[in-house]
Amino acid sequence: MKKNIAILGSTGSIGTQALDVVRQHPEDFEVEVLTAFSNAELLIKQALEFKPNAVVIGEKKKYAEVVDALSALPIKVFAGEESVLQIVEMDSIDMVLVAYVGYAGLLPTIKAIEAGKQIALANKEVLVVAGELVTNLAKEKGVNIYPVDSEHSAIMQCLAGEFHNPIEKIYLTASGGPFRDKNIEYLKTVTKAEALKHPNWSMGDKVTIDSASLMNKGLEVIEAKWLFHLKLEQIDVIVHRQSIIHSIVQFEDGSMKAQMGLPDMRLPIQYALSYPQRLKSDFPRFNFMDYPELTFEKPDISKFRNLSLAFDAMHKGGNMPCIMNAANEIAVQAFLADKIKFLEMPDIIERCMQTIHFIAKPLYDDFVQTNNETRIKAKEFLS
Repeated sequence: MKKNIAILGSTGSIGTQALDVVRQHPEDFEVEVLTAFSNAELLIKQALEFKPNAVVIGEKKKYAEVVDALSALPIKVFAGEESVLQIVEMDSIDMVLVAYVGYAGLLPTIKAIEAGKQIALANKEVLVVAGELVTNLAKEKGVNIYPVDSEHSAIMQCLAGEFHNPIEKIYLTASGGPFRDKNIEYLKTVTKAEALKHPNWSMGDKVTIDSASLMNKGLEVIEAKWLFHLKLEQIDVIVHRQSIIHSIVQFEDGSMKAQMGLPDMRLPIQYALSYPQRLKSDFPRFNFMDYPELTFEKPDISKFRNLSLAFDAMHKGGNMPCIMNAANEIAVQAFLADKIKFLEMPDIIERCMQTIHFIAKPLYDDFVQTNNETRIKAKEFLS
């Protein structure tokens, strides 16, 4: 039986690589739904190739363009965010790959879980913002959440056959980004072009900037807490420059398992889509002789304050991670628009975390309000 996949964010980095996986395994996967926010040209190209049941273009003004291009095919075309929320409920969908970036992925994920769809989650912010709410809902609906992030996929792979054995600790590995060897003085003047040159991974702009500031690792820490039911003291971050070991699990007897491989997002995407099977691939293979040294070091949280802020947010709980995430999204947008400097991003995030009203037991509406209030406040702090 083929697995029918809905890809939310099919024109982004994760979405396009997921379609590479589908190309390799047409006998295993069927593309049921494709969605994109504004890249109508690529969405049309993907739809012509994969012929899904339906597509959604987020920008309503591009609806006519997509309709015209696909008029010769029996593909349903919809537009707008509300259409995404409805389409994830389609009976024909088996799994929803959430490849949206940022807070925008939260509500579609919730709707998909409510409809009983299995989730392949490539969006850290969903669990950062509302981890308790989302994981409780998934448990209630009998829905599995399969992580697509390479680090969380690595942990899941290390836990295969070990789910009955308690975790003592996990180690999330970080490349350290393009500025791992730079000092504070250097970071004061870095440009977005420099920050977008990741040494190991090819990702979208937002995720690449988060990686350069180590916020990406902070988001992953919070995501890991909810995915694997961990406490703060059970999660550690280590800088591993080569990005070969993707994460490590340590068990109560002291034994450690690590998942290794070349930095290629198609592998964790394929693992999430095909679980519990491992499908054959032609991805490049790791050769030990190409990497005679694997190195590890502590992250410098005095230089990369975002990681420290993320641990603080996780420790505080409630709506604090939501505040941190919303502030970070605004700060990254501002940095990419040349409105602020690299080291001003953690300043804005910290000010928001100190200013926005804290809610210890937030409901969904509280997250919506917190997100909106924080974005407004963060924009005020830009001026």
